[in-house]
Amino acid sequence: MTAAGGRPRWRAPAPHAAATCGGARSLVGFSRMRAGRGARRAESRARATQLTCRGRHHGRATRVALAIRQHRRSPPSVWACQGVKMNEDPKVNLSGLPRDCIEAGTPENISAAVPSQGSVVESEPELVVNPWDIVLCSSGTLICCENAVVVLIIFHSPSLRAPMFLLIGSLALADLLAGLGLIINFVFAYLLQSEATKLVTIGLIVASFSASVCSLLAITVDRYLSLYYALTYHSERTVTFTYVMLVMLWGTSTCLGLLPVMGWNCLRDESTCSVVRPLTKNNAAILSISFLFMFALMLQLYIQICKIVMRHAHQIALQHHFLATSHYVTTRKGISTLALILGTFAACWMPFTLYSLIADYTYPSIYTYATLLPATYNSIINPVIYAFRNQEIQKALCLICCGCIPNTLSQRARSPSDV
Repeated sequence: MTAAGGRPRWRAPAPHAAATCGGARSLVGFSRMRAGRGARRAESRARATQLTCRGRHHGRATRVALAIRQHRRSPPSVWACQGVKMNEDPKVNLSGLPRDCIEAGTPENISAAVPSQGSVVESEPELVVNPWDIVLCSSGTLICCENAVVVLIIFHSPSLRAPMFLLIGSLALADLLAGLGLIINFVFAYLLQSEATKLVTIGLIVASFSASVCSLLAITVDRYLSLYYALTYHSERTVTFTYVMLVMLWGTSTCLGLLPVMGWNCLRDESTCSVVRPLTKNNAAILSISFLFMFALMLQLYIQICKIVMRHAHQIALQHHFLATSHYVTTRKGISTLALILGTFAACWMPFTLYSLIADYTYPSIYTYATLLPATYNSIINPVIYAFRNQEIQKALCLICCGCIPNTLSQRARSPSDV
């Protein structure tokens, strides 16, 4: 290209080349050697080119430093969006973003992908609820509802003050506390997590379930005494003995529940934990062995009860001269009732008891939930077996609900098989 006077005009090279930015100083010396108007123009253009290159170098370094600083302050979610692994250094260019993100989007999207320091908000961890805990909490709610009805009936009816009803009330109260402990355990596990709440919750559950099993044993002893000492059962001695049993069973259950709270737990040494944290392996073994001992004692007592019932039924049949039919029906009903009581008790508690003896904290938690859930069902079934089948409690319930007693209940006589 030529100037207006015909002389060729000198033009500075393109600024994109690295030699242009680096050779600006040599160009200034060369332009001074030339005279005339074209030399002065070339000198001014060379100086402008030099200043432009310096500004580009300075601006590039500044943008790179800001991009690296923003990338380090960005949360992991921004790194993932930019395609950068957390354990690798990002490849930063002039814009401060990885090249893949720049090539894939527009400048507006790139600027929106890197939030400012003030707009970065750390996301809170999501609350994941175990379905087994939901089932246990539902079981606890049903346990509370059922046994609360039994407790209210016995407390509201002055006629239900016999030793047998006191023991049934003790069983209902223990199961009510067990259901309440399951609900509290669910609430504390997801809303108020601390070592103190864990210890208090597990102490309440251990004490209530221990009182429930001990109440079942006390009811069995009371039924045996009511049949073996039928003539002296309603004396003051029996009432005193009942209160002694209640004090002993609740005292023992309270002591068992206080053991984790007083320091016998595995919060400091996880290797000693049982299948139910924070109970230790030794604590769980003591509870399991105690349960097996009480189950063996209940089995022996119910065998004796069954023998007494059969003997009484035989004597009644001889007196009324219809031995064949009545004796067979009464005996079969008594054996069926005892089989229902012992079978339900063993089916509910035996899996968890044996599992606690052979397993520890290293076993999968699903086995613990699968064996513990049937144990809670025993507290659901207890009101049906021991309370709602009782004729006196049925009458009291009808009086509270509808204010009358059905004729079927008022005319029904108690048979020897009603054990």
